[in-house]
Amino acid sequence: MNIQVAVLCDAATDDNGKLNLLGAFDTIYTQQLPAIHPQCSIALRVTFSSGDEGKHALALNFVDADGRSIAKFPPIPVEVTLPDDMHFGTRNFIVNIQQLKFDNPGLYSIDVLLNGHSQANIPLLVRHNPPTPA
Repeated sequence: MNIQVAVLCDAATDDNGKLNLLGAFDTIYTQQLPAIHPQCSIALRVTFSSGDEGKHALALNFVDADGRSIAKFPPIPVEVTLPDDMHFGTRNFIVNIQQLKFDNPGLYSIDVLLNGHSQANIPLLVRHNPPTPA
């Protein structure tokens, strides 16, 4: 398995195998805490080879800097079968998130796991910038 793209973005779509991304980001600026991010997407583009054939479970875990889960998603079942004339196959995975809550500023991460083994992580920094008095 090879993760070609792992990103947090404003929105993502899959158009017949093409991954379309809008507004990839790694930092959220907020004037108040807790912060609520209204909508975003986790987008993955993964290439599988013949050695990856079989049933797998793709999991995403949103954690804070201490490794505590702030949002855990149900595993995504993935079955990989390649025709004899193909050397690899590529799939896009998109998870849409609404009303994501951050109680504290700091470093967060989206951990990408396949069959319980870490494959990638997507960092996210939440910065608290309170309004300055006039």
